[in-house]
Amino acid sequence: MRIVFKTSYDQDIDMFRHRAQVAWYVLLLAVMMVLPLLTGSFFIGEVTNMLIWAIAGMGLMILVGQSGQASLGHAAFLAIGAYANVILQQRAGLPFLVSFPLAGLIAGAAGVLLAIPTTRLHGIYLAIATLAVSILVEDLIVIAEPLTGGVAGMFASDITLFGYSINRYIDPDAFYWLVLAVTLAVVFFYRNLLRSPLGRAFAAVRDSEISAQAMGVNVARTKATAFGLSTAITGLAGALMGHFSGVITHENFTIIISIQMLLMIVIGGLGSIHGAFFGAIVVVFLPQALSFLRDFVSAMSGGGSVAIPGLETAAFAAILISFILFEPLGIYGRWIKIRTYFELFPFYRANMFRRQKSYLKTERMR
Repeated sequence: MRIVFKTSYDQDIDMFRHRAQVAWYVLLLAVMMVLPLLTGSFFIGEVTNMLIWAIAGMGLMILVGQSGQASLGHAAFLAIGAYANVILQQRAGLPFLVSFPLAGLIAGAAGVLLAIPTTRLHGIYLAIATLAVSILVEDLIVIAEPLTGGVAGMFASDITLFGYSINRYIDPDAFYWLVLAVTLAVVFFYRNLLRSPLGRAFAAVRDSEISAQAMGVNVARTKATAFGLSTAITGLAGALMGHFSGVITHENFTIIISIQMLLMIVIGGLGSIHGAFFGAIVVVFLPQALSFLRDFVSAMSGGGSVAIPGLETAAFAAILISFILFEPLGIYGRWIKIRTYFELFPFYRANMFRRQKSYLKTERMR
């Protein structure tokens, strides 16, 4: 049983809860550092893909999990980041160190432009508006053929850093290090955002807009800021996704990707950085697990490998339904319950995490 004894209010916003937590994260970072030495190129590529999805999940998490605004159109900002990065490199001749952050800024500016007319929308209406933007951007990519390559798409150039060329297929380890560095930077930014007054304003708007406004929070500006930060991080993920796939087309950023991103953070656990990573693990490694399972069953039965159409989608949907019914807090929520049980043992009481049925009166007035 661990007891955290706090002697200052500043400890409530510390980066870590206690030294043991620091040790666990240092151990996790050490494992990620030695991973290329222990595994092959295929697994490194899958882990790199997982990290890119985790960055995109953190971007969407800021909007949905922290500020409480639903979005079904974040694939559009993945596309904006991917195309902006490639166009700035190939058409403007900018190096990756310049084009990459600029791609995030362009995606963030697009998010702010979307937020200006939609700050008064809530729930399903906001989701429909963002969904319309996703469809519009997908069509604009095809229409703007001289700039985006249209249906044929564009080839992402090799990344050049300090005279060293990085290609995901030729040197997967180097690309892994780059993605890992960006992931750590985004995690550091996200964690400090939650500790800042802006992060507290996000939480206030999420819980009750009327109460937040009564406390002096500018709701419209806070929502626009959340959109800008969310789409900027998503744009960075899109830029990395373009280099990971090598070829970017409008088919890489369909509505299905937007829905998959939202389901990813719901399964992982809304409102937490860990949830973005847990959800990304499910999205990336579930198809591989199903593929290995199918081959194993085929080998045991003595028959050939049979591809079942829609198997991945059905499995993903079954996992989502299971979590909604039995664990609405997601994978990270289940881990919190298990950790709390062992931390409080033998003083853990039943129904500690039982969902409350009461709501704020201000919430019913929205």
